[in-house]
Amino acid sequence: MDIRSLEKSKKFGYLFFVSYSGKSFDCFDEMKGKKSVKGSFKDTLLGLGITWSKGIQQAGRTDAGVSADENLFYISSNFNGDLEKLRDDFNKVSQGVKVLKIEKTLSDLVIPDLIKGREYHYFYPKSKTNRSKDELEQVCIEISGTYDVSEFTDYKGKLLKEKVRSVEVGYEGEKLIFKGNSFMPKQVRIMSGYVFSGEKKIFPAKYLVLHKVVLSDELENSIFERVSGIDIENVVKIEKVGDIHIFYVLKEKKGEFIGKRGKNIKKLRKEYGDIVVRTID
Repeated sequence: MDIRSLEKSKKFGYLFFVSYSGKSFDCFDEMKGKKSVKGSFKDTLLGLGITWSKGIQQAGRTDAGVSADENLFYISSNFNGDLEKLRDDFNKVSQGVKVLKIEKTLSDLVIPDLIKGREYHYFYPKSKTNRSKDELEQVCIEISGTYDVSEFTDYKGKLLKEKVRSVEVGYEGEKLIFKGNSFMPKQVRIMSGYVFSGEKKIFPAKYLVLHKVVLSDELENSIFERVSGIDIENVVKIEKVGDIHIFYVLKEKKGEFIGKRGKNIKKLRKEYGDIVVRTID
């Protein structure tokens, strides 16, 4: 972690954990004349006066009609306000995307590279398949593993260079559970079709849900946590990211806090290790 960049940058990163119903949108990415998940998220943030640099990233793109119990959007922004208030304000005016929580992180991260895994659920009515539970479970075992899964993708997926994926498939109740680090286009829906019907065809999007995303250790360690129970003169609040403590002080009190020739900071570093001092108005 580069402590100098953390000292100089005015930006922070923000992870928005969101949920949405696929039937409320025409697509995920922004398309002219279409209501999209990403476009709705973007417009709501802009309406609240939140701006960012380098665009909006996501943990995963979902097909048209696919819902999410949990997906992630990420921005790098100069915003440094109350996250619970931002969440509540967002949900009051949002058109279809609900923010579950917001985590403050380091800025300028590459989110797709920092997602360890994704879990999808495919809810298919038992009445629509003639296969027994034992048969369904056996096919799940058959298609689990690490291998070239291009037989379970569409024509766009077959054009991708990297075709090997790791996937674990299970059947529980009336749903299939897919766990993997990444998936090819339409892979989950085609695998679902194969499990329930024996044919490698794209099953309906309405039964598919992105249940959750799994963060890498690196991303987990990039999330800020609020530190309580430490009372230091002139410090308004304290946060920690990794092994670094961030002390927030009023701008007019910064010199007093640091002390002559950094005397106060030197003492604090002996107790808390690496320290970054940020000012607030």
